[in-house]
Amino acid sequence: MKILIINGPNLNLLGKREPEIYGNKTFEDYFDVLKNDFPTLELEYFQSNIEGELINKLHEIGFYYDGILLNAGAYTHTSIAISDAIAGIKTPVIEVHISNIYKREEYRHKSIISAHCIGMIAGLGMDSYRLACQYFLQKND
Repeated sequence: MKILIINGPNLNLLGKREPEIYGNKTFEDYFDVLKNDFPTLELEYFQSNIEGELINKLHEIGFYYDGILLNAGAYTHTSIAISDAIAGIKTPVIEVHISNIYKREEYRHKSIISAHCIGMIAGLGMDSYRLACQYFLQKND
């Protein structure tokens, strides 16, 4: 089962950026943990700060992979283009957030991409990704 994790803008700064919200671990370190915890999943990781690159990646793999975990970062609240890209592909997408977007600034309470995702996991730190992986694994059983 092929699963791609896509992280959007500023998530390359995990481990450095606002540790009180996002923790002290880099995503690359956590990705190694995920690969060890889910040896039967073929996990891949992509990160970009550029909206068009995120859309291109969704288009590239969106008809061939079994699942996508998407943390679109701030684009969650602003990008109609990413929402349209999700709507246009066949691979199911789970929206993932490290922080609880509903405990943050009001403008973060609205997700433009949610309508085209099969679900959302938010506010559980890096474990949000683990729970999304677990969903795809159990769904396949």
